[in-house]
Amino acid sequence: MMSESKFEPRRRARRRALQALYQRHLTGQEASEILLQFHEEQDFSNVDTQLFTVLVTKICASQAEVDEKIKPFLDRPVSRLDVIEHVILNIGTYELLHSPEVPLEVVIDEAVNLAKQFGAEGGHSFVNGVLDQVAKRWRGPTGSRSG
Repeated sequence: MMSESKFEPRRRARRRALQALYQRHLTGQEASEILLQFHEEQDFSNVDTQLFTVLVTKICASQAEVDEKIKPFLDRPVSRLDVIEHVILNIGTYELLHSPEVPLEVVIDEAVNLAKQFGAEGGHSFVNGVLDQVAKRWRGPTGSRSG
């Protein structure tokens, strides 16, 4: 059996963040409640716990900002997005904006894989198209934004 990639803990963190943020969309719970619940109920061995915590906390705190960044590239209002696709776009957009150390190709690939795994049929193409435009607009030396 092949050994797991060194990126697997980060991949698992994104998957857990997707589940946590999806739960938040459905329940309206605070990030702190969800984090506590996830840590109590799930096995976090081989999960990048720091990445999971950052994604859930920061995306919950900056939901409006993240939605503003994706809005120009959507073919429908944010409120009409499929919840899973919305959450995946939030994770991808947050990482594009705030994790310059992660190559944009990795951010987009990870988001597309999540959409293939959990989203509606064809949703991965939509996620790919939106994040590609977000990356072009907001990533890079001229597209970086401080604060």
